[in-house]
Amino acid sequence: MKQADLVIIGGAIMGASVAYFLKKDLGFEGSVLVVEKDPTYANSSTTLSAASIRQQFSTPENIALSQYGLQFFSELKDRFGPDADIAYHEGGYLILASEAGLPILQNNYKTQIACGADIELMCPDEMKKTFPWLNVEDLAAGAYGRSGEGWFDAHMFLDLVRKGAIAAGAEFIKGTVVAMEKQGSKVTAVKLDNGDTIACGAVVNCAGANAGKVAALLDIPLPIEPRKRTIFVIDNKKPHPNMPLITDTSGVYIRPEGEFFISGCPPIEDPAADYEDHDPHYDLFDEVIWPALYNRMPGFDAIKMTNAWAGHYEYCTLDQNAFIGAHPEITNFYINAGYSGHGLQHGPGAGRGIGELFLFGEYRSLDLSIFGYERIANNKPVREFNII
Repeated sequence: MKQADLVIIGGAIMGASVAYFLKKDLGFEGSVLVVEKDPTYANSSTTLSAASIRQQFSTPENIALSQYGLQFFSELKDRFGPDADIAYHEGGYLILASEAGLPILQNNYKTQIACGADIELMCPDEMKKTFPWLNVEDLAAGAYGRSGEGWFDAHMFLDLVRKGAIAAGAEFIKGTVVAMEKQGSKVTAVKLDNGDTIACGAVVNCAGANAGKVAALLDIPLPIEPRKRTIFVIDNKKPHPNMPLITDTSGVYIRPEGEFFISGCPPIEDPAADYEDHDPHYDLFDEVIWPALYNRMPGFDAIKMTNAWAGHYEYCTLDQNAFIGAHPEITNFYINAGYSGHGLQHGPGAGRGIGELFLFGEYRSLDLSIFGYERIANNKPVREFNII
């Protein structure tokens, strides 16, 4: 029987980050085994995401996780070598609000400023002056991230962290965990789809949209399910200089991507999705995306959809925030999942946090205890009001 001190289920950015920080930064000398069912990451939430980072959240701990991610971005060449690059473009976010949404935007802004984020609350005239191609007639305000917000290449980011974890001594294998054994309050082994059993000292559930299914192997209820999100690649020849990532009052977002733009929105109906279903919701382009873009930016009158793909949010139905930490009863079973669309940017901070909790029994860098599993039993959701 193969053995590992720590088994991590899921090898995308969350699992890779736990492995990397535990072995590299925290100096864990034991064995770390990462089990990933698809080493190509073709259908991973990490690689199919819009790959952005922002500080515009309503939860201070989410802002702190983004700030840790930004710090990690600044250290890439020191950590991974002079050629390390994730094509980070600090283009900013512009989150728009109508009169109805203004109180939430203002409250979020106060929280962000208190946490040290570089956000400007702009009136319609200020937005029109800065972004003359923007229709502001129905807007009350916009929150603009002047620095510390933008987008990057998810594949390059994951590749750096994963290879860094391997170089530091973590092992990645292909497999699907189909069962877990436990004795008393401890997980003792995981079983793979190929018949192998791996004895373990602890397990971290980083299975993304499948995290609820993984927890169910231990009869642990975990309110995380796949929610399908479609991203459209749009061609528009009219210039929109200095465009940030814009989130419209309609729920549509758009940002530049080279010579093109990428855009998306929640589907009209948003049920749990089949994990294997990656068929884009093409109907959203004509029914929602195009009308919203044309209303907000009249220069998007003649546009063309050139491509589309669909991935999954690991959607937390409780409060759209992640579960981070150990289970209160099965104490060597850790959870790092449920980010509801903002996980990629939080991978480094959460990965280090789980590593500290496993190794020291406490958080030492960021206090992430607010995201603990206990909030289910205590009926204390931590609602994130800025989900995109």
